[in-house]
Amino acid sequence: MARILIVEDEPRISSFMSKGLKSEGHSPTVCADGVSGLDYALSGEFDLMVLDIGLPRLDGYGVLEGLRAQGSTIPVIVLTARDSVTDTVQALDGGADDYMAKPFRFAELLARVRLRLRQQQGDGGAAREDSLTVGNLRLDLRERVATQDGRRIELSAREFQLLELFMLNVGIVLSREQLLSHVWGYDYDPGSNVVDVYVGYLRRKVGSAAISTVRGMGYRFNVNPA
Repeated sequence: MARILIVEDEPRISSFMSKGLKSEGHSPTVCADGVSGLDYALSGEFDLMVLDIGLPRLDGYGVLEGLRAQGSTIPVIVLTARDSVTDTVQALDGGADDYMAKPFRFAELLARVRLRLRQQQGDGGAAREDSLTVGNLRLDLRERVATQDGRRIELSAREFQLLELFMLNVGIVLSREQLLSHVWGYDYDPGSNVVDVYVGYLRRKVGSAAISTVRGMGYRFNVNPA
């Protein structure tokens, strides 16, 4: 479990991230302005920070400058609607470890969080999450390659994200809402049938026995999809 600081002034987005990170076993804390965010980050109580740029009182660039000037090495993932090359370079030159543009998908944010936490902890923890294996299925998370019985399976980026989420939650029933928010992001349409469509795609590629429908609840990935 990691202690993650979210500095974001849009309640809908901060709530979305906080709920998602809690569901992954992390302990998130939210604050809505740059001055408070800087104070929290300098406390030494957090393992990683997700930082918006357009903040009240002190913008994200100011937070980064204050952090690095004080010698803080906390990993920072900048998350912002500003996606120009100039903004990206300014954030990275200012001490950010990573940069994501809004709108974003939670699965991608989570992957970046895992990567930065592994780097912070050193190489000792890196090997544990380079791949996922369930039954005859294997996902290489570094190369983004899926194989079944050693045979490569061609997956779209969204199919890969959905399969990764299932394999991280083997035997657990995941609701359509959970799948939508984790893979399609905070702007998803709750009335969409996109989850059912993509589950159908995955069943055709990895076998229908891999994913069970739990009526009225959602989907469950099985321990032995073979």
